[in-house]
Amino acid sequence: MLKTWMVALGVCQALTWGTAGAQSAPFPSKPIKFVVPITPGGSNDVLARTIAQKLSDQWKQAVVVENRPGGGMNLGSDLVAKSAPDGYTWLLGANNIFVTNPHVGKMPFDVFKDLAPVTTVAIVPFVLAVNANFPAKNVAELVEYAKKNPNALNYGSSGNGSPQQLAAEMLSHVAGIKMQHVPYKGAVPAITDLLGGRIQVFIGAVNSLLPHVKDGKLRLLAGAGGKRFAAFPELPAIAETVPGVALDVWLGVFMPAGVPKEILTKVNADIAQVLQSPEVRTSLAAQGIEPTTSTPEALAQTIRDDHARWGKVIREANIKAD
Repeated sequence: MLKTWMVALGVCQALTWGTAGAQSAPFPSKPIKFVVPITPGGSNDVLARTIAQKLSDQWKQAVVVENRPGGGMNLGSDLVAKSAPDGYTWLLGANNIFVTNPHVGKMPFDVFKDLAPVTTVAIVPFVLAVNANFPAKNVAELVEYAKKNPNALNYGSSGNGSPQQLAAEMLSHVAGIKMQHVPYKGAVPAITDLLGGRIQVFIGAVNSLLPHVKDGKLRLLAGAGGKRFAAFPELPAIAETVPGVALDVWLGVFMPAGVPKEILTKVNADIAQVLQSPEVRTSLAAQGIEPTTSTPEALAQTIRDDHARWGKVIREANIKAD
């Protein structure tokens, strides 16, 4: 009997030690999957790979970027939302996943319940651009032209419900003008037609437009954010001419709901450290990306505020999914 009891005690101790060892394993103890729900290239992908590389170096553990495009970013986002809440699957999510997609189509997951905000990581400056041959030199002249020529202006976007369309519709509504929407399957073909003069107006990411501005083929009239961008202090905001028009396109890191708070806290702090590096900030700024961080709670509040604000714009403009 004593021998049996001692064997049982030994087994219990081994199990206890094994469990304690597993619980004390530092995070991360295996590779992390960092999902970017768009095709490679562009601001989102560049930012994710920058963060992944720096954290891989710091943690001595791989952070692997995986592109999962499709469904207006919903495909990759849904994959993360339905992953195990262990901290090893992340999403680089753009604001339209949370504040636009739920208003224009059926979502495969709940944006408020199924993903845990970790931190904001960047603002991608959007700017109002026109063809260099277009007569307007500023926002006031653009509004004046549009009022004198109703529906004569065509603006492009990367699709129905895209940030480009939302910004242009808000401008039209607040300024009291009418422009025709021309949706494209991505920003590149829209910019191609802007260069060719087939559309006259485009509000999009500054990094995709700057090369053509430098070549003298496009002209920037204003920034679309709520205030002037630090990287372009000479460029006025649309809101300086048409108050109330502002589109801040943000990117954030998310994990499946239910991830332990200590993991969220660690990742939040380590990403903030990466984005505070002068080397990283300089590199991203050169590509039109403004690094920024936040608490999980602040990002959650931003989602709630933007969801309500843009929902109103979408309903008034009767915007539908592609």
